[in-house]
Amino acid sequence: MQRINVMEYLDEVAARLPGKPAFCDDSVQLRFGELDRRSRAVGSALAAGGFYGEPVVVFMAKGPAAVSAFFGTVRAGCFYVPLDEEMPRHRIELIFEMLRPRAVIYDQSTGAALEGLDFHGEALAYDDLIQSAIDEPALRKIRARAIDTDPIYVVFTSGSTGRPKGVAACHRSVIDYVENLAAVLRIDEATVFGNQAPLYVDACLKELYPTLMFGATTWFVPRQYFSFPLKLVEFLNEKRVNTVCWVASAFTMVAALRILDELRPAHLHTVAFGSEVFPVKQLQRWLRACPGARFLNLYGPTEATGMSCYYELPGDFGGDKVPIGRPFKNTDVFLLDEQNRRVEQPGVPGEICIRGTCLTLGYYADPERTAQSFTQNPLHSRYDEKIYRTGDLAQYDEAGELLFLSRKDYQIKRAGYRIELGEIESAAHSVEGVHAACCLFDDTRKKIVLCYAGTILRAELNEALKAKLPQYMLPNVVHQLENLPLTPNGKIDRNGLKETYL
Repeated sequence: MQRINVMEYLDEVAARLPGKPAFCDDSVQLRFGELDRRSRAVGSALAAGGFYGEPVVVFMAKGPAAVSAFFGTVRAGCFYVPLDEEMPRHRIELIFEMLRPRAVIYDQSTGAALEGLDFHGEALAYDDLIQSAIDEPALRKIRARAIDTDPIYVVFTSGSTGRPKGVAACHRSVIDYVENLAAVLRIDEATVFGNQAPLYVDACLKELYPTLMFGATTWFVPRQYFSFPLKLVEFLNEKRVNTVCWVASAFTMVAALRILDELRPAHLHTVAFGSEVFPVKQLQRWLRACPGARFLNLYGPTEATGMSCYYELPGDFGGDKVPIGRPFKNTDVFLLDEQNRRVEQPGVPGEICIRGTCLTLGYYADPERTAQSFTQNPLHSRYDEKIYRTGDLAQYDEAGELLFLSRKDYQIKRAGYRIELGEIESAAHSVEGVHAACCLFDDTRKKIVLCYAGTILRAELNEALKAKLPQYMLPNVVHQLENLPLTPNGKIDRNGLKETYL
């Protein structure tokens, strides 16, 4: 059956499994029936307030309640913009300035912070909204007007100008992504997710909508547990989590601290990672700890809704790089060279470009930046067809699998040589005693700067790198840190390191 609206998933699963836990944390287990009721109450209240086809900011603590506010916003024919207090205040203010929302949903944890923001719309208390009477005729009327290109959400990514970019996704792209992802991960009603990603990034889609689609269960892992890996693994075992889709840094930290030697995740059968390169040394520790699990590398930009490619590691994986693999069904991922010619031969780098239903609507209220990244497919001019140019470089291996190389803006020119900073990071990660590494380039002084966390001394690391890299790629400056800073999403905070060390 062709779906038009993501809330069709919730309609069906609430009728089939009303008493089953849907989204849970240590204080709340929100069951599908109650999730459905709350979403309808929120949707009815927004509709009664005259809100339709516009952004509604959900400024709430991460948890089941925030998810029900998302779905209530969608039921009202609006699109949600997730924010929470862990985001820097300046960033929140910029987002409010760009959106100028007429409505913000808040909870007890964010009410005081909202009062200090420059906001002139309606502040709606979540606890009041979920007590609203459900207006089924109004909700049916909204659904009857809906089409699959209506937006669902706007999430903000970092912009090169310092202003965040709001990526707007629609029902069509989310449905396409979720159904293809679910097939690859083999999600079903027995799936128990352990969520790591914040709700204000698109990475959480891997849990939110498949949970609705199949009647699965998602547990929100307390963020502090990612700083205490033993508690993290204990949580996974206590909640019988069998599927995790995390950024590579979250896995790396657990492996680097040797926690898996003490305690293994007993129930994991599906381990998906992405957003960053997973150092093979740390990956091998996870492979040994979960010998019966499927391990999948996922790749994809926010602008293409979520992940676009996947690669399932064989049980005897022993390579030095993990491919990002092949595209999902109904998605075309291809490489273009600097002359906009398609690259197909192995070993030749090109920019990753994506076309298909997975593409989002572009950047919210920013047609200029949308036009720069969502361009006409240069391989033909016979009709209008948009592609997204990711800015990522990759090449094919001999088996036809895509291998990620680096960001275009991580490629530097030094002493006449073209250098991939990611290659230096990969060499550092392969050294025993290095837990995490990030390579930067000081363009003013033309110096390569390597920051790392681990037990190996700087002098020892420098000697090890001499055996792995040519002279022109060796770092000029090496900083040993106790830990590399992370973004709220769990990725290495490259911008923060630049501010401190460049």
